[in-house]
Amino acid sequence: MDNGFQFLDIVLFAAVAGFLLLRLRSVLGRRTGNERQRVDPFAAPKPLPASPRQPLGAEDQGQPHAASGPALAGVAAVKAADPSFDEAAFLKGARTAFALIVKAFAAGDTTALESLLNKEVFATFAEAIHAREAAKETLQTTLVAIKDTEIVDASIEGPAALVTVKLVSDQINVTRASDGKIVEGDPDKPVEKTDFWTFNRLVRSRDPNWTLVATHSS
Repeated sequence: MDNGFQFLDIVLFAAVAGFLLLRLRSVLGRRTGNERQRVDPFAAPKPLPASPRQPLGAEDQGQPHAASGPALAGVAAVKAADPSFDEAAFLKGARTAFALIVKAFAAGDTTALESLLNKEVFATFAEAIHAREAAKETLQTTLVAIKDTEIVDASIEGPAALVTVKLVSDQINVTRASDGKIVEGDPDKPVEKTDFWTFNRLVRSRDPNWTLVATHSS
């Protein structure tokens, strides 16, 4: 009898785990003292063609902004190619994905990151995580608030839609050495960051998910 209950518990836990994984993947995609130069996965090696804390429940002070100016024509092109595209829903997903990815990066969770980033972006994030681990350092990140989100560029390139989002957030990032001493950052001082994240999706694909394909910080 006990074995029967244990089997049911295993099935239940497996079902819950599967549901959580599907929710994570559905956010935006399968695929986005002694200071020294560090690898920053949130800073692209070059600017994007147009123009990456901890708790998921970070205060949402700002409201998503509808696309304006040069982005309007791009958004119209995306909607023409994919009538299901909805700006408000996309920006909500971008905010959620931002919190998930930033949290996973701080935790060194490469499994979670790999399901949301394309290969190139994942390689950059993984490199930074491995460098941190090799230095025996830890990163503590608190995403205090996402203050603003706005689509600043959108386009259709071949079979894919590309949408770039500006995300303004207040974050606390503290890097500590193995002995707990602070190497970088201030645990009592939030810093405003402006990130530009570009997401990609094949418009004719049955998969509704978006992939993070580029990041850049101003």
